Amino acid sequence: MITTGIFFKNFKLKKNQFNIQKKLKSLINDKDFVINSLRNNYKDNFKKKNLKIYNNYKDVRIIGMGGSSLGTQAIYNFLKHKIKKNFTFINNLSPVKKISKRKKYLNLIVSKSGNTIETIVNSNIYVKKNDKNIFITENKKNYLHELAKKLKAEIIHHNNFIGGRYSVLSEVGMLPAELMGLNSKRFRQFNNLIKNKKYLNALISNVSAIIYFIKKKKFNSVIINYDKKSEDLFSWYQQLVAESLGKNKTGILPILSNMPKDNHSVMQLYLDGFKNNFFTFFYTHENSYSKILGKNILPSHKFISKNNISEITFSQKKATEKVFNLKNIPFRSFEIKKRDEKTLGELFCFFILETILIGRALKVNPYNQPAVELIKKETKKLLIQSPK
Repeated sequence: MITTGIFFKNFKLKKNQFNIQKKLKSLINDKDFVINSLRNNYKDNFKKKNLKIYNNYKDVRIIGMGGSSLGTQAIYNFLKHKIKKNFTFINNLSPVKKISKRKKYLNLIVSKSGNTIETIVNSNIYVKKNDKNIFITENKKNYLHELAKKLKAEIIHHNNFIGGRYSVLSEVGMLPAELMGLNSKRFRQFNNLIKNKKYLNALISNVSAIIYFIKKKKFNSVIINYDKKSEDLFSWYQQLVAESLGKNKTGILPILSNMPKDNHSVMQLYLDGFKNNFFTFFYTHENSYSKILGKNILPSHKFISKNNISEITFSQKKATEKVFNLKNIPFRSFEIKKRDEKTLGELFCFFILETILIGRALKVNPYNQPAVELIKKETKKLLIQSPK
């Protein structure tokens, strides 16, 4: 156990040859805006008491792209058992179904730059003056800031120095968490974690192993996920890792495999195909699944009767790990013991720190995304030039 909510088994590599401990110490002591957002004394640009006026809204729409919505969606689905409101995520461009005029929506529109084209389009489709609207964007003149003023909507200032994919524990993730009825203070565990030697040692050896894999041309980080409610957590992780590290002809490609479904598709390749992958097993212990009564189970399969789905899935996970060990396939394993704000905050911290440290070791800037900006500029040019 590296915390009360997380059991962690690391990659089987003994060498720590990249001086990660020194890099971690430097990162912790840096006056870094991203790291500051993980601390329990981070000052949000909103006040909890002012959110009470939104308590009566049972239907909330989050309109944003990438890091502006992925972290919030991860929170919602990981902790859905604690949330009574219905959250809908508008995070892509797609044909629009008929929009209900009866429901009263609270719209939360999020974009750091305030000029994200997809968010602007979706805002035009979904945001109505009669709805209650909150905009989270930078405190400067941009499209969404001007739209918010026109609609006389509330504006929450997005921290200028925290990019979307790192913003989950800032206003971007914590304001909607409060609207969900969750306690934002419980997510920010950084101050406790930097005193936890087991957690820090796991992080250091883990980062060192991943850098070793990259040096050995293993670029694919495959998530073997056994928890349906964590799919969005790893969509967030996918953006965090790919966008932060995919530079200067290096990086990591995160791939999400949902189990046990993918045992019957890509597992054959993972076991016997090319060897440029390393793996993360992820499982959450649940007690809510009903027993399999076995009235129609044939004698040959009595061993599954009186088990529940969780127990069967956990057996599959342990069996897969055993085969990976036999084949010397590198993997680490997370088992979640408690599904709550604290544990999810610890996971967010782990992956954020891991990503920044890998970036520093690879000598890439983990905070920018210059190649993506080129596509945004070219898209705008084409739309301006296109005939009406």
